This record gives sequence, structure tokens and C-alpha cells, in this order.
Amino acid sequence: MSEAAATFKPSGVITLTTDFGLTDPFVGVMKGQVLTRYPEARLVDLTHEIEAHWPAEAGFWLARAFRYFPSGTVHVAVVDPGVGSSRAIAAVAGEGHMFLAPDNGLLAPVVEALHMPVTRQVTDAVLSRIGVAEVSATFHGRDIFAPLAAEIAAGRLAPPDVGPPATDFVPGWLEAPVVATGHVSGSIVTIDHFGNLITNVESTHMRLLHEAVVRVGGYELPLRRTYTDVRPGDYLALVNSFGVLEIARAERSAAEGLGLARGAPVVVFSKRA
Repeated sequence: MSEAAATFKPSGVITLTTDFGLTDPFVGVMKGQVLTRYPEARLVDLTHEIEAHWPAEAGFWLARAFRYFPSGTVHVAVVDPGVGSSRAIAAVAGEGHMFLAPDNGLLAPVVEALHMPVTRQVTDAVLSRIGVAEVSATFHGRDIFAPLAAEIAAGRLAPPDVGPPATDFVPGWLEAPVVATGHVSGSIVTIDHFGNLITNVESTHMRLLHEAVVRVGGYELPLRRTYTDVRPGDYLALVNSFGVLEIARAERSAAEGLGLARGAPVVVFSKRA
């Protein structure tokens, strides 16, 4: 057994990340299935407002959020445009955490973020062993992921027992930022509740830039420390609390003001050599 798998000791905490929203009963039903199997589970909603059908956003947030949870947490992420198809179910163990998601590229950023991750593919035999029999073609969150998470969090199913090792996971949907001499090119990954445009450009990507300037949506914005460094209504760029480049508009929505969406390009360059 590898070091990463051996050090997983379930804490009873399960996080949920989906694109289900909260209008319908899907999230509640998933929680009900977990609690039916493991009443002592402690459930945390990471977010249910992932852009519909876009696993890349779920993986982006999960890779940056999991370390704020205790060792032994099981993280379930269900953004699954291929639900009911032949796509596999991925399980990843690393740094004391366990991750479950469709094998559609969602966990690629997590695997990249982990030290010595162990990747596995959940088998039908395992599902049968834990009593998963009738599976809907359209709601694997309820019928597969919730039972799996409950069994792992309860300590009844160890990470090495979820299935055989897998080395050919589906890659992530987003291209990595391009770091070149004097500039970095990336893209907008997500938009938060405040309308801030959050990119995949890490602070470490910009460390060699001098007096960094951000070009986005026809604007060139100097890098600031926080939102109050500009006047209300002005645009700015900053490194946010998750260590990535963010485009904001003080006390307003940058997304609405700039008319930009997920996938829009961003370039950071040195103002001086």
C-alpha cells in the first residue's frame, strides 16, 4: 500500500461540490443517502453553484479548498455531463484526503496539486459489495457517490479497496497558464458571487514580473493589494485569498462591467524590464 493511501484515516467529514444548485431536491437527497448509511457523518457544502456541465470549475475550486478541511475528509464532486454513459468513476487518495468524482477531467487539478496521489477506478464489483444495486441513468450522485462516500467516511471501505490503480485518467479541460519571459498568459476560470473574475494564473507564475500589469477585456490594470486601493467603480487586479489572479471592480461587478465570461484570456506582463 502506498504512503498516501495508508495515511487516510476517516474523520467523518464529507464535502459536497456539484452543479445542482439549490432550487431542486438533488443536494438534499444526496445528503439523505449519506446519512441513511452513516448517521454520524458531518456534511459540508463546498458549493452547489458550479457552472452547469463544466467539471473544470469544480476541480479548480476543490484543488484550492481541500487543505482547509481536516485530514480524513472525503470530498465528493459531481459535475457530470456524461452521467449514465460508460465514463468511469475516479477515486484519488492523497495527503490524508479522499476524492470521488466522475472521470471526466474534474480531478485533474486535484491530482496535480497533491503530493504522491494514488489514483483508482471504482469497479462495479465494489459497488455491488456495498449494496449499490439499482442505479439511475441520470442521478449517480444519489445512487453511487453518496453511498461510496458514506462507506469510506464511516471506515467500512478503505481507499485501496475501491478499485484497481488507474493511470489513464481523463485530463483537465483547461490549458495550463503559459509562463514566458516577461509575461504570463492564462484565462478566467470562474466568477464569484461578487462578480470578480478569477483566473488560473497563480501568484507564483508572476514572481519574476516587474511592476506587473494585467491586460484583460481591453483594459490594462496594475496589480493592487486589495479592493480599497482604488475608488469605487474602478477596475483592479489582485492576488486573492486562494493565491490566484483576480480581476475585480471596487464595490461593483467586474463580470458585468467588462462583459467577460469563463474562458476569456488574461495576460500579465512586466511594465518594465
